[in-house]
Parts: sequence; structure tokens; C-alpha cells
Amino acid sequence: MQRLGPFFLAACLVFAPAAAAAAEEALEKARRAMVEEQIRARGVTNPQVLRALLEVPRHWFVPPHLVPSAYRDQPLPIGEGQTISQPYIVALMTELIDPRPSDRALEIGTGSGYQAAILSKLVSEVYTIEIKSKLYEESSRVLAAHGFANVTARLGDGYFGWPEAAPFDKIMITAAVDHIPPPLLAQLRDGGRLVLPLGSPFGYQNLVLVTKAAGEVKLRNVTGVLFVPLTGHALKN
Repeated sequence: MQRLGPFFLAACLVFAPAAAAAAEEALEKARRAMVEEQIRARGVTNPQVLRALLEVPRHWFVPPHLVPSAYRDQPLPIGEGQTISQPYIVALMTELIDPRPSDRALEIGTGSGYQAAILSKLVSEVYTIEIKSKLYEESSRVLAAHGFANVTARLGDGYFGWPEAAPFDKIMITAAVDHIPPPLLAQLRDGGRLVLPLGSPFGYQNLVLVTKAAGEVKLRNVTGVLFVPLTGHALKN
């Protein structure tokens, strides 16, 4: 077998960092294009939401072989039959809950951890629940590795929320369910907002904004969507 000469090895050491820097620059360019062409152009205008989408690299939250596809206008598989949502839908749902710096937010369905990371840039505390152990472990690892210190994750059935941390100013359900889980509605602070894909877990749903004020609950249909089902207790009802 031919040995690699010292010149070749030195060249590798010189060019490998340059290649890595070029790849990172290409990903950053793709992220900027994602925000401008897929999100702002479709009407998401909240400057804080747009800034968060620029600051949080989506490619951190996809499997390694899908990194080149991380900024495409589509959901991507993350294993366990789940997906990371389309960037536009992440942005739209985030804008709909109108996140504020003092808010405490609950996310049902951590998945890859991307939505929790976006929320972490916009609110004071994020609580997120994942029912699938492999996704919980991987998303927790990624969130910790990249310093999202205001995100607290739990393995469990999100249908029942996080009673000991309630009430929440904002709640986001990132999987389809055919009704609004009563425990989550009860854990929503008066004046709060909840967004979810509401409808058949195995068909198309409506993205619905739920507002709660003076004990009165109002629903607003926003757009048609297609999400994977909320599993656990939600499918038993």
C-alpha cells in the first residue's frame, strides 16, 4: 500500500478547515435565502421571529445526511416516523403565538428540538415534552450542545402538559390532534395563546389559533396543514 507523503498530509490540514468554512458559509447563505424567500415573502413579518430564524441553524437539527437539504422549503424526516416541520410553518406558528420576552412557553412534541430552539430566542423559558425516547435523547443532546440553556425538556405524553410548571403564556402543539386537549387549555394563562394543527390526525388539518381571555376561548382558522399525529393518550380518545 502506498504511503501518504508529508506534503499531502500537510495539504489536507491546510485545506480541510478552508473546505469546512466554505461549507458553513454556503449553509449560512441558504439560511438567509430561506428567511427571505420562503418566510418573509409569504407574509411573516415579525422582526424578532425572522431574527430568530436567522440565528438558529436548522442544519443542527437534521440527520447528517440531510444537512445539504436543511434549508429547503419542506419538512424532513428525523426518525421514529417524525419530521422537522417546513420552515415557513415553524415561522408562521411562532408568529401566531406572538412571543414576548417575559413569556413562559410550552411546546408539545419536541421532535428535533428546532422549534424549541427558535422559541428560546424569543421568550424567557421554554418547556418542551417529547413522547419518543430516541427523539427526546437526541434533541436534548443537540439543545444542550448548542447552549439553549432556557429550554427544559421532558420525556412523556404531552397531552397532559406540565402541570407543575403551569400556567403558560403560550402553548404550541406540533402534532395533529382532533380536539384541543383539556389539560393544555387549563394550563394556558388567561390572555394566553395556543396554536395547533386541529383535525384528523391521519388527514389534512387546519392550523388554529386559540386565544383565552376573561375565561372565554376563541378559535381562528389560519390555513390548511399536514402534520404527523399526536400520539399517546390523544389517539385513545
